[in-house]
Amino acid sequence: MSRKYKIRDQDKQYFVTFTIVEWIDLFTRKVYRDIFMESLKFCQKNKGLDLCAYCIMSSHIHLIIGRNGEEKLEDVIRDIKKFTSIKFLEEIRNSPVESRKPFLLEHFGKAGRINSNNVTFQIWQQHNHPIELNTTGKTQRCLNYIHQNPVVAGIVCSPEEYLYSSAKNYAGLPEKLIEVILID
Repeated sequence: MSRKYKIRDQDKQYFVTFTIVEWIDLFTRKVYRDIFMESLKFCQKNKGLDLCAYCIMSSHIHLIIGRNGEEKLEDVIRDIKKFTSIKFLEEIRNSPVESRKPFLLEHFGKAGRINSNNVTFQIWQQHNHPIELNTTGKTQRCLNYIHQNPVVAGIVCSPEEYLYSSAKNYAGLPEKLIEVILID
């Protein structure tokens, strides 16, 4: 991994992206989005995760995160990815309605077999591309990028319309899915 993309200062906020292997559109199904959201909530409550912004797209997730506990941020990221991978696989295997089951298991299995860090399956790409948000300008650009993602993709006309995004939090709307720490 490039030394350019590492979490160096545990007390800073970071823009990170979690991407599904082969950019597979896993998050077109609500059940997978909800598994990820529950993992974020757990980490907020139990692992000191500061969630400042998020957007779940069909194949990737953007976050602005920090920490307020003793656990290293990269360890929290590892735990989120590990837990959600296990839960996604359980859901894929056990779901009577997942029409893409053979496709998903084949591709996640293939990705796992070619990666020496895995035993059988890999769902997430390994890199997170953490970018330290050390200036107000950089922070605002990343926040805008996250919230504009579904608009640019043509999914919604305004960021606040997208359910799986913190844009509702920043707009002060009541129907948000998870609490975030608003960035000034």
